[in-house]
Amino acid sequence: MSFATFQTVSLGNIRLHICPSDKFKTTTFSAFITNSLQSDSVTKNALLPNVLSRGTRSYPTTVALRQKFNELYGAGSFGDVFKRGERQVIQFGMDLANETYLQDAPSLLEEGIRLFCEIILDPFAENNQFHPAFVEAEKKNLKQRIDSLQDDKIRYAAERCVQTMCEGEPYSLYTYGNAEDIAAIDAKSLYDHYHEILDRSPIDLYCVGDVDSEEVKTLFAKYFDDKMQKATRAEVPFATVSHHVDKVKMAVDRLDVNQGKLNMGCRTQISIRDEAYPALLMYNGILGGFAHSKLFMNVREKESLAYYCSSSIESHKGLLFIQSGIEEKNLERAIEIIKEQLTVMKNGEITDRELEQTKATLSNQLREGQDRAFELIGFHFQSVLSGKSRTLEELLQKIDAITKEDIKKVAEQVELDTIYSLRGKEREKQ
Repeated sequence: MSFATFQTVSLGNIRLHICPSDKFKTTTFSAFITNSLQSDSVTKNALLPNVLSRGTRSYPTTVALRQKFNELYGAGSFGDVFKRGERQVIQFGMDLANETYLQDAPSLLEEGIRLFCEIILDPFAENNQFHPAFVEAEKKNLKQRIDSLQDDKIRYAAERCVQTMCEGEPYSLYTYGNAEDIAAIDAKSLYDHYHEILDRSPIDLYCVGDVDSEEVKTLFAKYFDDKMQKATRAEVPFATVSHHVDKVKMAVDRLDVNQGKLNMGCRTQISIRDEAYPALLMYNGILGGFAHSKLFMNVREKESLAYYCSSSIESHKGLLFIQSGIEEKNLERAIEIIKEQLTVMKNGEITDRELEQTKATLSNQLREGQDRAFELIGFHFQSVLSGKSRTLEELLQKIDAITKEDIKKVAEQVELDTIYSLRGKEREKQ
């Protein structure tokens, strides 16, 4: 199969990545603004995408902005934040119909880029502050989002495991910030913070679609103003992943739940930047990444101890998480079986079938991302963010060459760090 490739050009100190491809009938834009994950800015950063998406100078209300999207043949946009390692990234995205497949729409690409840039660079503001009503509404929405985390017990348990495991580290901060910090944020302080990050944070722009690279570059240079292009931007440091575990942390929360949660966190000592990363992907796949994995087959299928049991990795921080839904009476046995699987991996007890099945499943999963523009962008941005250039073709070749011994070497570095359980409330004695 052919692999999509990105052309990277500079707009001053802003990187623009373009992937011309006739595979897609729409044109997709993304912007990433990268910041250090810090307690004094995490909540403000989480607020910004939704405030900016409320209105712009030209379209100062949500209704006016929505009407403009409708005029662009139903274009759609979003804003959000996510964290990778000890960095918090603000993301904006837009999907736009390609004018090649439409009649009487000769300027659709330019109008889309103009609007996309305006949402990021020219929000509706008065007297050097955001519109107060927009800010207050989004503060309320953000607080509801943070407070509702406890309603989603799977996500809540995962977050509490991270907080316990990474206590004192920036990664322990919740992606959407702290509810107690929201009240102190106002339209002026948020507007000042917005300009601070625009002036100093690394910015990466993306365009994927059936486009001409030179035209895209010219249009982004036109609508991403000169001041933005000339600003001095400092790269955000990559997180340290080497972390020896002296003692396994234990934590228990009790809430009104019918089904308990067991989450375990491990330090892998390996990040996406390391040569052992492809072997780490294979390790995770065999341990708990897929339906044929050791955790799924042993904890769920053979022992019937869990409703689900899987593993995942955080490749920028070098973490591996095991998550399961479980009856409290089965908790200790489940922990025992999971530890056994970690030991089995350390011993290199991997069958030929597990190896080949994981290679095939992992490779297919990665290839499928070629068919979705935002996944293409996400894969490429991982390389930009990590500073490690690794194409999909190269990664697939590395995965295909992985041996059992390579996976065993990864397993020998993995250290169990935290065991977290969410259990039902203790019944009061009569």
